[in-house]
Amino acid sequence: MGIFAAYLIKTDRRAGLKYLWGGVIAAVVLSIAAGTVLALTATTLSSEVEEALAGSLSLIAVGLVTWMILWLARTARSLAGHLRSDVDRVYARGAGWGMFFLAFFAVGREGLETALFIWAAAGTAGQGALPLLGAVIGLAIAVTLGFLIYAGMSRLNIGAFFAWSGALLVVMAAGVLSYGIHEFQEVGWLPGAEDHAFDVSAAVPPDSWYGTLLRGTIGFTPNMTWLQVGTWVAYVAMVMPIFVSISRRRTVAPSERVAR
Repeated sequence: MGIFAAYLIKTDRRAGLKYLWGGVIAAVVLSIAAGTVLALTATTLSSEVEEALAGSLSLIAVGLVTWMILWLARTARSLAGHLRSDVDRVYARGAGWGMFFLAFFAVGREGLETALFIWAAAGTAGQGALPLLGAVIGLAIAVTLGFLIYAGMSRLNIGAFFAWSGALLVVMAAGVLSYGIHEFQEVGWLPGAEDHAFDVSAAVPPDSWYGTLLRGTIGFTPNMTWLQVGTWVAYVAMVMPIFVSISRRRTVAPSERVAR
């Protein structure tokens, strides 16, 4: 949205800003509503159904995030130009509500993915305020970065940004996948619920702040099953090399940096 807004101003199309931000607000409301429905629905279900739902949605979240990571790795170099061409195409058709829906679908798609991923990651980290605090901090950073790009106060090397954030997301997605496997084991859909690879609860108490941090970021729990560990390792071993390979082929040149 920062790139969209900066390009509208640069090309003297300020009238489109109200439609742009209108679409953003509508998409944010939709995303919050989706997250609220997920949270409220989970609290009204039996433990078995909740575990099955949590496992299923975790797998969906991992699938969506994996697709997003690899897509961004492939398109990072041309992303800014692609977004600007979207604006030009909308204005060629009359702009107005076109800008609204362009922003709505762009933010809404990512917002729904974010709501699902935060819900799954919060389940991985456990109950409490820390997962919500982490989500708020992360979203605040994203909004700040978007504003800095929009205001022309930040030059962002998209390739480097997506390389680091994408690698981190691969590890986090592996943790969410491991959590989904654990939920399926708890409900009895997968075997090995009692086959623990290790138990370091004495060194890493599950309720400690660093235990919560490890669960919420990389999916590490003090008492993991062999299937959880194997799934975590297999996911990272498969996805990380693919991501790194694509990122290296799509290294962004200095001229591709985003500026106002």
